Amino acid sequence: QVQLVESGGGLVQSGGSLRLSCAASGSTFSINTMGWYRQAPGKQRELVATITSGGTTNSVDSVKGRFTISRDNAKNTYLQMNSLKPEDTAVYYCNAQMRNGVRYWGQGTQVTVSS
Repeated sequence: QVQLVESGGGLVQSGGSLRLSCAASGSTFSINTMGWYRQAPGKQRELVATITSGGTTNSVDSVKGRFTISRDNAKNTYLQMNSLKPEDTAVYYCNAQMRNGVRYWGQGTQVTVSS
């Protein structure tokens, strides 16, 4: 079992920045990939960015050049979000995928970008 706790969300003006953090606890030694997803009102949850245990990153085209995912050990991952746009407004969720394929989710943190 892994528990994930996100922090760092909030209200920011368009063009501003936020840094999301995700702290994992429990069986963190079995985590392979960590990632960030988001869900806007009335929309499905979508991938934002992922990072493997080896440091390989992947991100959706809409955030390339603006968002950066990082990971400092097996437990913590971050999402640096720059040049935020109103369409980035969503609840952001941290995700951990274990080596056996099981996935865990955090409770989410709200990001609101005002125009």
